[in-house]
Amino acid sequence: MMLITKEIENAFEKQGDTSNKSTDEIKVICKLFNPVGAGTWYLYEHVEDDLYMAFVNLGDPMMAEMGYVSLNELKNLRLPLGLSIERDRSFGFNHVLKDVIDKVKSGGHV
Repeated sequence: MMLITKEIENAFEKQGDTSNKSTDEIKVICKLFNPVGAGTWYLYEHVEDDLYMAFVNLGDPMMAEMGYVSLNELKNLRLPLGLSIERDRSFGFNHVLKDVIDKVKSGGHV
């Protein structure tokens, strides 16, 4: 599965630099997840090359945080049953980062 499509690339480009925006102004562009365990990455900014800014939950919602993630590292993760990190195809561009953070920190899923 292609994790970043042309449509997603265009959405990252349209959003641009988010460093001076509040979390209620930032759209989450893409959701990646581990299909066999913990790990969800909500990508909201393409920084450079394969580096993205994301809100990441690795299993404990209270420890979820924002930070950099390498797309190549995610692509190279080898999971059980020959699976790999996947993109949530039903995740639209209508999620604001603040709402995602609030939902995940309260134990929910987006």
